Amino acid sequence: MINPYPEIPFFSEDCSVLKKPLAVGLKAAPDRLVCQPMEGCDGTADGRPGELTLRKYQRLAAGGSGLIWVEATSISREARANPRQLWLTQENKESFKQLVELIHTSAEKAGFEKPLLILQVTHSGRYAKPDGTPKPIIAYHNPIFEKEPLPDNCIISDDELDAMPEKFAATARLAEECGFDGVDIKACHRYLLCELLSAFTRPGKYGGCLENRTRLLFDAMEAARQSCGSDFIVTSRINVYDGFPYPYGFGVNEDGGLEVDLAEPIQLIEKLQKSGVKLLNITMGNPYVNPHVNRPFKTGAYTPEEKATEGVRRMLENTAVLQKKFPDLPLICSGISYLAENAAHVAAGLIENGGAAMAGFGRLTLAYPDYAKDILREKSLERGKCCIACSKCSELMRAGSVAGCVVRDSEVYLPIYKRDVLKEGI
Repeated sequence: MINPYPEIPFFSEDCSVLKKPLAVGLKAAPDRLVCQPMEGCDGTADGRPGELTLRKYQRLAAGGSGLIWVEATSISREARANPRQLWLTQENKESFKQLVELIHTSAEKAGFEKPLLILQVTHSGRYAKPDGTPKPIIAYHNPIFEKEPLPDNCIISDDELDAMPEKFAATARLAEECGFDGVDIKACHRYLLCELLSAFTRPGKYGGCLENRTRLLFDAMEAARQSCGSDFIVTSRINVYDGFPYPYGFGVNEDGGLEVDLAEPIQLIEKLQKSGVKLLNITMGNPYVNPHVNRPFKTGAYTPEEKATEGVRRMLENTAVLQKKFPDLPLICSGISYLAENAAHVAAGLIENGGAAMAGFGRLTLAYPDYAKDILREKSLERGKCCIACSKCSELMRAGSVAGCVVRDSEVYLPIYKRDVLKEGI
């Protein structure tokens, strides 16, 4: 088999490495395949998993992935990105217990071991929209994101940030009670904790130097660890590169431009490992402003100035740099769904070469929820079931609708797309 993407220096004909289990702290994932957190915006008004939420995770569980990274779940009402975002509370925790039970039962019925379950815990920050209209909570003013400056009262205060670790910890405690194996203190894609990573211009103890800009991330992770059992995984999905120029981007060269500079991400990961973190999920970019960086597409809202495979290469090569710098800390790669039926071969080559420990699949899981089953049973991924990188799932989300694959799951999502995006029949 010939690598169809010679610009991406990772490829293996043999995908058997993806079948190997992986220890994560005191727990283990039965294989190296990860369902990344793909938000469906299909929960209930009070934060419970909705009918489409349950359907999605039942299908993913039956598909055989060793780790299911459950989508963004808010720490509070005001932190929700949409009125249907998941939000775990004392009042609705039974519904999350039922979600965990559904995943476990569905995996076992399909003949697979129980997957590890990580719940992504988030504050949406700049993208807060709890009632369906924007109510941004920002770390600092950013002209890249603000055509007109937002009111100063949108900037979250130090006192409000001081109170936030306990909110993350409270959600982590509930997640453990519900049966999740761990939580992700989300610090990616320019939501609040990610935006703080680039708060070079913010005054006070949460801005300026790296110690200040990472303060909330470490405080929230430590609060979660102290609130949960010793075998509970506290991890993060982190941006190591934002794709915006300094001083508005993390992981970029201070001399200007968009060149990747991993000096600060390396310092951050070194400190995370020393603090006891046993797993990290690596990503880049922003899905609203430069989505080609973290999920390269064939069609979308704009035409990028680079080939889509350049985005895949950037993601994988820099993940590999970090994994080789921290060989004892398992890293999860992102950005490979664009490669469709070749994604598993690229992921296997990356892992074989010590460039990552697990392979994360995002959009592909919406299109092809049983992708892992085909990989684990030594079949090739079927081109006719793969994501085609058409961005329609994102169009649904931007329209304020529920998100899913319009092309491969058309019976459910095509009518919704026609109604909410194309406005047919309205």
